[in-house]
Amino acid sequence: MANQFNKLSQGTIAVRGGLNTDEQYGSVVPVITPSTCYRYEEFAKPREFDYARKANPSRRLVEQTVAKLEGGVDAILTNCGMSAIHLISVALLAPNDVVVAPHDCYGGSYRLFNSLSQKGYFKVKFVDQSDPAALQETLSLYPKLVLIETPSNPLLRVVDIKEIAQQAHNVGALVLVDNTFMTPILQKPLELGADIVTHSCTKFLNGHSDLLAGILVFKDQQLATEVLWWANNIGTLTSSFDSYLLLRGLRTLAARVTVQQDNAQKVVDFLVNHPKIAKVYHPSLSSNLGHDIAKKQQKGFGSLLSFELAGDDDVMPKFLKALNIFTLAQSLGGVESLVCHPATMTHSGISAEARKTAGISDQLLRISVGLEDIADLLKDLQQALENI
Repeated sequence: MANQFNKLSQGTIAVRGGLNTDEQYGSVVPVITPSTCYRYEEFAKPREFDYARKANPSRRLVEQTVAKLEGGVDAILTNCGMSAIHLISVALLAPNDVVVAPHDCYGGSYRLFNSLSQKGYFKVKFVDQSDPAALQETLSLYPKLVLIETPSNPLLRVVDIKEIAQQAHNVGALVLVDNTFMTPILQKPLELGADIVTHSCTKFLNGHSDLLAGILVFKDQQLATEVLWWANNIGTLTSSFDSYLLLRGLRTLAARVTVQQDNAQKVVDFLVNHPKIAKVYHPSLSSNLGHDIAKKQQKGFGSLLSFELAGDDDVMPKFLKALNIFTLAQSLGGVESLVCHPATMTHSGISAEARKTAGISDQLLRISVGLEDIADLLKDLQQALENI
């Protein structure tokens, strides 16, 4: 059965995850298991599940489904995306270890690595991973972990996972890829050489902006088991109710990603020709850093895009206030369209100097394109731009 399941397409795996697993009543949809403790079969003989901080049947179904989607051997579901990154830091890194992270990574990841480094938990080097010389210089430090985030947040820069993973492995480093933006529908980092894949499940995997969760997917079972010990040790895991919601969200993943991507491409086509837009960032554009790599390692260009408004500082609040459909909010990947101002929202926790180095200007906006009718989305952008 497992081998047959693995041969199914991504969309089918997402829909079928956890179905028909109830042996008691024959429920098609798996039941929610809220129990925190589980009866031992007899003295010193625990069952598969013994205490919910370590594992839970509802959570396990999500882990198995996402692991199959990513082509991994195992997965660990956590209570948010940053909890997944923190778990890896605690489980794998020691004070003298070096982490290599993108200089333009998600603001939360930057803040976490930077703050833990300042406390002496490990050392971190932020580097432009699209610069071969700069990357090679940091790899010469023999890092323990290399984080790859592609496309990047918020400038949608694409780097070569296969190439960086090979270089990292040559110096003995593990490779962790944040696949939140692409999802396993559009990108498979483990097939490209990654050792671990992480997601903020809060975003596309759930798709409905109503729960927090993160996940780590592993290529190697021994590594997964080692990290699971730490997950149980520090208590990073999520609830059965959130697991149920996440599994339900996964069932529409392929359909949502496809429609959102189609909508996003039409938004890109509209913005690149608008006189009040200074620049657009999206992997589909030949001007986008890593466009040719994206065509090779991705199955599509995704539904996230960023752009810079032309004009002075006054245009930003006018534009955002004029929007009716796009909601000003920090998240992404939900069915609804969102707009984010990284400098004051997702990346406000890093210094202005670091934002400048990463290319994140005060005129930059990031859009997560949802499932609304594309005609309505384009009309909303058009009328808002007319107000500035």
